[in-house]
Amino acid sequence: MIKTLLKILKKMLYGILGIILLIVIVGAIFMNTSPQFGGKPSEESLVRIENSPNYNGEGAFKNAELTLATTGMKLSSFPKFFTNGDNKVPSEELPQNKLTKDYFENEPNQPRITWFGHSAMFIEMEGTNIFIDPMLGDVPAPHPLLGNPRFNKELPISIENLPEIDLVLISHDHYDHLDYGSIQQLKNKVKQFYVPLGIKAHLTEWGVPSEKIKEFDWWEKSSINGIEFVSTPARHFSGRGFTRNNTLWCSWVLKSENNSIFFSGDSGYGKHFKKIGEKYGPFDFAMMECGQYNEQWAHIHMMPEETVQASVDVQAKTMMPIHWGAFKLALHEWTDPIVRASNKAKELNVKMATPIIGEAIIVEEKYPSSKWWTSK
Repeated sequence: MIKTLLKILKKMLYGILGIILLIVIVGAIFMNTSPQFGGKPSEESLVRIENSPNYNGEGAFKNAELTLATTGMKLSSFPKFFTNGDNKVPSEELPQNKLTKDYFENEPNQPRITWFGHSAMFIEMEGTNIFIDPMLGDVPAPHPLLGNPRFNKELPISIENLPEIDLVLISHDHYDHLDYGSIQQLKNKVKQFYVPLGIKAHLTEWGVPSEKIKEFDWWEKSSINGIEFVSTPARHFSGRGFTRNNTLWCSWVLKSENNSIFFSGDSGYGKHFKKIGEKYGPFDFAMMECGQYNEQWAHIHMMPEETVQASVDVQAKTMMPIHWGAFKLALHEWTDPIVRASNKAKELNVKMATPIIGEAIIVEEKYPSSKWWTSK
């Protein structure tokens, strides 16, 4: 009886080990053959990366101040990532404006900003079409089975109906900001890509011509059509697959003779916001990360109250919370970011825009401010 039981247990153990081995093999094949994970830098890019003051010389970029990826991770939290309860996702699709080709044919006198959800922002400025972090895919992950779907099944406008895009700005290479499928569909519409150091390799791997891509270290800048674009610091991390921090992350300043706009990218709260404000502020409008936060990773994402304070630090006349309203990537209620940010903005007397997805923001003219999330 005991021998029989031992044989059964032995077979079960071999079976479990076989399953684990199979998962490892399949995972390795997927990681090494799937284009979603991008490419490796060219020799030219490597020289710039290794000479960057933001590179630690050991194969990784670093933040300007001590930044921990985890600040007390709790094992009890892990099961919650796989559930949608506790209002982590809306019970129905969110309201959004449906756009047509005609929408982009008449640009207002002032910059117009259109939110596509999360951190995807379409900006029309000085006759220039700019798309920031155009993650337009269904799932912020390298495979549909590895992530949660977008709250809304459709975008405000299909990618094929978007106008020609003069410039795409990328803040970092995480899947909810740099999406393989979106780049594949957009690349023939885009004249130029501005990206942080190291990300050029991903784009060239995906078929974007090298001459259309320009890489930036922090504080480096370039101009198009009278608009100065500056890659400014953020407090975050990067990585696709199992590698971390082999590409840089950043925020972006957009500054013309008439207007100035700030995009925070993903960032924990830090001293860099005041430095950016001192150097390039005040800003007419700032799009500030506000969502996917938790005390367990408090250094790399801001709490909503910090988001509002950061907008004060960069000297923004009006701010908009972004990085929410499209995906579930954290454990908070889906409305928590905007509710907490609204309360803090009221406390600090900060002017805040709250558009629905696809609704126009016209700088210094039209700032939507309805509390549309309260009806969901």
